[in-house]
Amino acid sequence: MRWIADLVYPPACPGCDVILAGQPSFCATCWREIRFIERPYCEVLGIPFGYDPGEGMVSAEAIATPPVFDRLRSVAIHEGPVRHLVHGLKYRDRTDLAPMMAAWMLRASERHALECDGILPVPLHRWRFAGRKFNQSAELARQLAHLSGRPFLPATLVRVKKTARQVGLTARRREENVRAAFKVVPGREMDVAGKHLVLVDDVFTTGATVSSATRALKKAGAAEVAVLTFAMAIAGPI
Repeated sequence: MRWIADLVYPPACPGCDVILAGQPSFCATCWREIRFIERPYCEVLGIPFGYDPGEGMVSAEAIATPPVFDRLRSVAIHEGPVRHLVHGLKYRDRTDLAPMMAAWMLRASERHALECDGILPVPLHRWRFAGRKFNQSAELARQLAHLSGRPFLPATLVRVKKTARQVGLTARRREENVRAAFKVVPGREMDVAGKHLVLVDDVFTTGATVSSATRALKKAGAAEVAVLTFAMAIAGPI
């Protein structure tokens, strides 16, 4: 019945909504505007370098303020078509975009998603989940687990604090907003203790949310937490 669905809802570019003739993907114009994050980049934060400083180099930001998570990897810079794609999943209920996005995230993970002990999403608070009806991070994590064959752990980590939306907040306010916002569900500690985990979110901005979630996982005994997002909100290479 796919051809009927394509007739009613023809494939469109997720970056600009132009109708496409083939399978859902970016049009040629949007494809040229996407800034994929490729090496060389910081081994810890995954921020792209503007030059090649040599293998294994770490950014000054990662040295000055080491993150609580072990590493961060993202697919592309959060701008233009990528921003439109993320907003389509998050605000326009385009869950059909999640498989394509997860496939790119699997590549960006550098085998961490293939070799981890479990993949879990940054959770929504139950009241926000009730209003939105789905968690975009969980949709990405679900598809990533399917592609990698690793365990999907959607019920291991919960958000216990009803936080304000992070959009528009300063970095300091973001950190205060999500402080102690997460915990591992009692009885699910064995999902975490001693495990190498991949924590999935849609966009990395200041890192406040994934840092708070990582603290909860490490408090429960996680051996390693790698953060994997589809987009990274930075101005450009460092």
